[in-house]
Amino acid sequence: MPDRATPKRPIESGAVQKDKGLVRSLNRAVTRDHKAHPGEARPGRLREPSACERCGAIFMRRTWRQGHPVTLAVLDRAHWTVCPACEQARRREGQGRILVRGRFAESHDADIRARIRNVATRAASTQPQRRLVSVEREGDTLEVLTTSQKLAHRIVHELRKSFRGRAAYSWSDDGTLFATWSRER
Repeated sequence: MPDRATPKRPIESGAVQKDKGLVRSLNRAVTRDHKAHPGEARPGRLREPSACERCGAIFMRRTWRQGHPVTLAVLDRAHWTVCPACEQARRREGQGRILVRGRFAESHDADIRARIRNVATRAASTQPQRRLVSVEREGDTLEVLTTSQKLAHRIVHELRKSFRGRAAYSWSDDGTLFATWSRER
């Protein structure tokens, strides 16, 4: 049986022979940009560990976490502050805005609100910075504000999956998401 190994190319003078792995690693070497971590969007870096006065989330290893066991030693040296999600909720601003429209949405308001709440609860269990800011009805439209555009996208996707209907997404240059979901019958 013939050897299936690819034949080696002759090395040119002064050139280094590169295999696929080396070429791929060199291509990816400069792909990471040096933007600030979302938890560090404020000027300056937060001290670790930091704890939120309102929701109890802990900032460790450059990530906000909630529901993990914390020792008294960590709490003693924690810097008490307000997390970005609590600050967004206080200012009533968000990165995701959803409009739920249609006669179906109006007649099934309780089911839709329950689905939105379930999706937000599931997301907050692993990522406490993704949460609902407000859910309000104005006329025949239900408006939902979220702290992250990813949570808004997930909510609209789950509404479409659960109740069918039409979804539309529009991202702006500043990273916010405006999404609509509607179903007539």
